[in-house]
Amino acid sequence: MSLLTTDSEAASRELAESDALTDFVVNAQLMLDPATPEPVRREAEPRLLAVLPTLQALGVFDLFAIRDPALAAMVRDELLERRR
Repeated sequence: MSLLTTDSEAASRELAESDALTDFVVNAQLMLDPATPEPVRREAEPRLLAVLPTLQALGVFDLFAIRDPALAAMVRDELLERRR
């Protein structure tokens, strides 16, 4: 394994990180929108939770606060559970 990162590897990692943030925001919006049907909301939750490790590694939750109390609690609980 090389310690040097190629430009394409760095670009690929940046794209994945950007996709994680986009996925989080899109799925959070779906979950918070009262017009979202329950089956869609249930599909959005695991997708939202799946990107949390990437966002945590990027320090997103150190920079930004989730204003919705229920979503903030879900994210906090999931991150705590993953530390165990």
